[in-house]
Amino acid sequence: MATGCLDIPSLNRPDIPQGIPPGPGKAVPYIDINAPGRTASKLSAWADSAVASTGIPKIAMEAYGNAAEIQRQQHPECGIAWTTIAGIAGTESKHGRHRGTTIAPNGDTSPKIRGPQLDGTNGNMRIVDTADPGTPDKPNYVRAMGPFQFLPETWARFGVDANGDGKADPDNLDDAALSAARYLCVSAGGDMTVAKGWEKAILTYNNSRSYLLEVRDRANAYSIGVNY
Repeated sequence: MATGCLDIPSLNRPDIPQGIPPGPGKAVPYIDINAPGRTASKLSAWADSAVASTGIPKIAMEAYGNAAEIQRQQHPECGIAWTTIAGIAGTESKHGRHRGTTIAPNGDTSPKIRGPQLDGTNGNMRIVDTADPGTPDKPNYVRAMGPFQFLPETWARFGVDANGDGKADPDNLDDAALSAARYLCVSAGGDMTVAKGWEKAILTYNNSRSYLLEVRDRANAYSIGVNY
């Protein structure tokens, strides 16, 4: 390094695995996914055991575990692990903390996280907002929404309520985590416990090899209790 200082934390950190699919991490306990209210809160003790080592906020950990357990019970053929869900959220929004965003006890994030306008510049796609297209000389472009950065059209298809308040909200971590898991399992339609299925699902979420490797590294780090 230019300063000549040793990076002590890096020296003490265990090597992060590079396997695909990433490790599943600590098993999520069974919960009644049909119980009223915020089912993610039933994972409080489980989340406590991982928060300190991973650096993931507790509400976010609960949301990821909840999403994985719901998918395990409803779509066991998918095999998505909470570590992969966390890897995506860490990459997309620092687990809902992008630029100082805070997370409420019910999973709501504030202020709302929005990506840049998708106007075709800086390597972005060009997507005009069909709900409010603007004018030919000044079109309105869509922005990715929330901690999992959903496009409005994708959210309209896959967004679900997961915190029991009766509405699907892309700015709520519970809702967004389950919707992301649902999208990965349903849209990719493969077995995420094998390399081919996992890669297909992640590339469906974001068709970028560098993105896939970032999610892989984060997920593998979380699987062994390492802050990434």
